[in-house]
Formats: sequence, C-alpha cells, structure tokens
Amino acid sequence: MLGTRVVALVVVALGAGVERTFDLEGKILPETRAAVYLHGATAPFSASGLSDGRGRFQFRKLLAGPYTVVVFVPGRGEARQTIEVGPSLADAQGKVSVTVEIAESKLVTADLIRRKNLITARELSIPDKAKKEYAEAQKKLGRRDVAGAVAHLERAVKLAPQFSSAWNNLGTIAYQSREFPKAEGHFRRALEEDAEAYEPAVNLGGVLLTLEKMDEALKYNLYAVLTRPNDALANSQLGMNYFYLGDLERGARYLTTAKKLDPAHFSHPQLLLAEIQLRRGDQTGAAGELEDFLKHHPDWPAAAKIREAIGKLRESPVQAVP
Repeated sequence: MLGTRVVALVVVALGAGVERTFDLEGKILPETRAAVYLHGATAPFSASGLSDGRGRFQFRKLLAGPYTVVVFVPGRGEARQTIEVGPSLADAQGKVSVTVEIAESKLVTADLIRRKNLITARELSIPDKAKKEYAEAQKKLGRRDVAGAVAHLERAVKLAPQFSSAWNNLGTIAYQSREFPKAEGHFRRALEEDAEAYEPAVNLGGVLLTLEKMDEALKYNLYAVLTRPNDALANSQLGMNYFYLGDLERGARYLTTAKKLDPAHFSHPQLLLAEIQLRRGDQTGAAGELEDFLKHHPDWPAAAKIREAIGKLRESPVQAVP
C-alpha cells in the first residue's frame, strides 16, 4: 500500500537461525506504581506486569522488533510508547533500557477511565469460562504460541459471542499475520458487540487503510483522533489517510503530531513525512525526516539503503520555495 519513493525503502527481512533475545528494563517517571503491558507492535505477543514503588519494570527474553509499552495508572490514565528492541539499542549483556514519561499532556484519560471503572451489563454477561479462555490466550501469546492463542480466543467468542475484547484480539492477530480481510471482519464484529469500544475502532481504521478503502477508513480515523487526541496511532493513521486522499497539508499535520507524541512509533510517520517533503521539493527536509527515522530505528533492515538515499539528498539539497 505504501508505494512512494521513500516508503519503497521499507523492506521486511526475516532472520535465519536461532534468534537472539533481549531484556527490557524500564523506568516510569514520575516514579509510581502502575500496571505495565507489553504488546508486539507488528507480531503477535503479549505480556504484563507491575512496576515497583520506584516505577521500575522489566520484561525478559524478547525477540528483536518494535513493542508497545502501555502504562496504566489508576485514576490518572494511560500512556503508550513504542519501544524498539534490537542489538544497536542493547548493551553488552543484551539489556535495553527505556524511560516512560507519563506527562499529563500525553495521558489518555476521560473515556478510558470511564470505561475501566464502568462494568456494563454486556461484560457481566460474559461467563467465567470465556474470561478464562481469554486469559489463557494472553499466556500463549507471551510464549509466542499464536495458534494456541487463537484457539483459546475462538473458544472464548464461541462461549460468549458478545466478548468484544476477544474479537478485537483475534483481529489484531489476524492483522499482524497479514490476514487483512479476516482482521477487518473481526474488528467489525468487535464493534457490533460494543459500539463504544475504542480499540477495534482505531484498529478498523488501520486495516481499512491497508485494504485501500480510504473513504471509509477516514470516518474511523477521524473518530479515533477526536476520541483520543493524544494517541499516536490515531494521529498517524489519520495523517496517512489524508496523504493517500491527496491532502498533503493535513496529512503532514497529523503525522507530525504522531511523531511528537511517540518518535519511535511503529507506523513510522517520518517515512511519509519525508515523502511529503519530497513532493514539496524540499530535499533537505526529506533527509532530516529520514535521519530522524534512523535515529529511532537503527536496526531497520533497509537502514543502509536509507542512508544512501540521505546521502544523495544531501549532495545537492533543494529546499522548498516558501
């Protein structure tokens, strides 16, 4: 779907042999106890834990790649941040360190806290057996047993067809497995069961972009930004949506917001921002976006090609005419 000069540099590379693992050690600032969740950004994975009184948390034996760290502080809200795990960001012992700042300006608050504190009649109707299947699915994802996780989730929705979170989880796994039509169907079912659920709404906006259903995607991506204006994913998807609809100005605005909220975000807003700069005739600006991308993704498979592209852009820089 990302068929432009800059985004054409995006290459998915699969390693061979035994994959190296890394440990993630994090610190929440200001220091606080919080629930911490770790989700694979582009591959199925899930883990959770609690930070200690000094805001410290850890996750062990992670494969290289992007992850989303979610920090939930009761009564205050939720903060999300993309974490890149890989050899260039790890020390000699394979440890990647990260700090998650839960600034009030970046916290998702109102609708999230309301929903977490509100137990709906629909949720009360979900039997314990279905909830247990969902919990077992998360354990399977933590062990990277995707087939096992899907089996548990399918049993969960069979026991409780109204289980919106389970449908959304199935959709996320399908999307990360590149089964996009299946993912679309799961996200739509999740919304049918809970029309106010945010996660399947923003996820549906993303899969509709992938399926090039731009006009329909715009409705969901606008809804997502209006609901959670501090969500980097929502802003990035809306920026992409406007870009593909030909509105470069609004595209750049929301992609820039996404980059500010989460500079390492797994949707890589810098790549489309570089393309926008090229279309504006600003080679210096495009090179700057690509350099910022590599700063946060030094182990990107196509890093050498991107550096080569930066060199060519810097050789005879052309800036946009005001």
